[in-house]
Amino acid sequence: MLSPHRVGAGATIASIRSAGRGLRDPGGSTAVEFAIVGPVLVLILFGMISYGGYFWMSHALQQLTNDAARSALAGLTSTERSQLAQSTVTVEAPNYAFLDASKMKVNIGGDTQSMTVSLVYDASSTPFWSLDRLVPMPSSSIQRSATIKLGGY
Repeated sequence: MLSPHRVGAGATIASIRSAGRGLRDPGGSTAVEFAIVGPVLVLILFGMISYGGYFWMSHALQQLTNDAARSALAGLTSTERSQLAQSTVTVEAPNYAFLDASKMKVNIGGDTQSMTVSLVYDASSTPFWSLDRLVPMPSSSIQRSATIKLGGY
């Protein structure tokens, strides 16, 4: 007959209890492990925030470029199209957080069949690039373009 104090293959209740005390031992091993893993986790967190901001700004800039191209389509001459695109960027940029119209450069090009509006934005002063020494970031100059066909389809 088995003794009620024997559990498993040779383990006693006393040895299981002593093993449980090892998990609560305040010997400092948890602090050492966190000192090793903590900085890596913080860098990953900063990287997620920085790249999330970069992707958000890229998407917002593409939306703004699309809007500028749509509004420029109404112009009859290339000068009028350029003015319409620039005014759209100036008016709509404040609707996007962290986008400053004064740091955007609007370019309009194309031929008789299509028109291309491109925006170049200097994002180096945004909070997302403040950690570029800790987290490798892409270029702070974000460029997006939109092409629209002129005339009938």
